[in-house]
Amino acid sequence: MTAEGTSLIRRVVAAVVRPRANDFDAFIARHQGSLRAFLRRLCDDDAVADDLAQETLLKAQRALHTWRGEGSEASWLLRIAYREFLDSRRKHRREHLSDDVDDVDPGSAARTSRIVERDVRRALRVLSDDERVAIAACFYEGLTHDEAAVALEMPLGTLKSHVARAREKLRGPLAAYAPVVATEPPGAAR
Repeated sequence: MTAEGTSLIRRVVAAVVRPRANDFDAFIARHQGSLRAFLRRLCDDDAVADDLAQETLLKAQRALHTWRGEGSEASWLLRIAYREFLDSRRKHRREHLSDDVDDVDPGSAARTSRIVERDVRRALRVLSDDERVAIAACFYEGLTHDEAAVALEMPLGTLKSHVARAREKLRGPLAAYAPVVATEPPGAAR
């Protein structure tokens, strides 16, 4: 092959391959944070969640050409992440919760934040996998019920049932964090 032919091949490769790599880098930048947060809400272990996020991004990169544009990029990515989570749960049926609250200064905002995070994780453990993922998609990721149903490949009614059951189950364990509502005694002047 001539030097001119080699140069042409390099230009074609650069024009075709690099933009896709840059596009995927932008895709990762847009979705990595919410993906990791979503998986951390599903998993009891941050390291496992981070590993699942890596696997999800690798699968998404390999399958990006198959995305048909139905729904948003975020819902497509969450669908892949949810499948990764379910596969992981099937392979490693174990429960683990890290209580790393004691290694933070008492009274600090970071300690309070970790206590709240720990309590929420414990509360989420009472939910089934389907209830947990429905809550994570709708409340944490901000998907509408319709979007979450598509992303999780669930009928809309089923998703709504999972959300309603999860909210009811979480009401007790998280009651301490509910805002205090001032009520007036009966017959008080207005």
